[in-house]
Amino acid sequence: MSAPIEVSLLAPAKDEADSLPELFAQVRAAMDGQHRTWELIVVDDGSTDGTWRLVEEQARHDPRVRGIRLRRNFGKAAALAAGVAEVRGALLVTMDADLQDDPAEIPRLLDELDRGADLVSGHKAQRKDPLGKRLPSKVFNRFTGLITGLRLSDHNCGLKAARTEVYRRVPLYGELHRYIPALAHQLGYRVRELAVHHRPRVHGRSHYGLERYVRGALDLLTVVALTRYGRRPAHLFGGLGLLSGTLGTLILLYLTGVWVFTAQSIGTRPLLTLGILLEVLAAQLISVGLLAELVLHRTGRTDDVAVLITEQTGDG
Repeated sequence: MSAPIEVSLLAPAKDEADSLPELFAQVRAAMDGQHRTWELIVVDDGSTDGTWRLVEEQARHDPRVRGIRLRRNFGKAAALAAGVAEVRGALLVTMDADLQDDPAEIPRLLDELDRGADLVSGHKAQRKDPLGKRLPSKVFNRFTGLITGLRLSDHNCGLKAARTEVYRRVPLYGELHRYIPALAHQLGYRVRELAVHHRPRVHGRSHYGLERYVRGALDLLTVVALTRYGRRPAHLFGGLGLLSGTLGTLILLYLTGVWVFTAQSIGTRPLLTLGILLEVLAAQLISVGLLAELVLHRTGRTDDVAVLITEQTGDG
């Protein structure tokens, strides 16, 4: 394609053969009136139906459609990472391939980027999912906003638009795709939320179960470490070490008093073992924190600072 790509659309797909024909048609309808050059990349995340065959057929008929096929199912974050590595547009729209995200909303998201946002996250205001999926999502969004400091109604909406550089700076593995807005916010990017139309699933079945929320909760700990302590790991490990050391010291002081002022033996008490283990753990945690600070200092984490001063310095 001779003209530079302005907008890349990225859609991870897992067994979405029934949805893809309509997805291709709706994306064309939404983008052809935008007067922007665009491409659509579908990442086949280990599908076992005819998903890849349909992507190949579309790519042969429309050069704006491209496909990436993963050897097996690696998960949505890995599929997004594979797609981000190949996109050519300065702006990037991510969406699910199951047709629950409405491509007709894409122009509104792009308009928000034109108004100065770096990332616009969709908000499924009228969510068409069963109650068993909506309630855990509400709890997830509430805790994520509380812990990360970015208050969004819907952190995990698949429909997002951003400057491509945002996606190339945030880590994408595990279940971290759920936290892209929070990670972008931590890097100093301007994050906004926009209510979008959400549709019920027509084809296939949802690939999200309870285990996804469990893994997402564990990855939330990773997000906390990255967003709050990414540039000061000694505060995280040192704080935990001081807590452990304080508890161990209190236990040992108590046992010392028992040993000095009573005739009771403390040598075989489990509490003594616990106090010693807490002191050892404290020393280890503080040491890990100091080592992490040394590694951070040696690698020179100036890249995040560069993001924060880009607007001030410009191209110069």
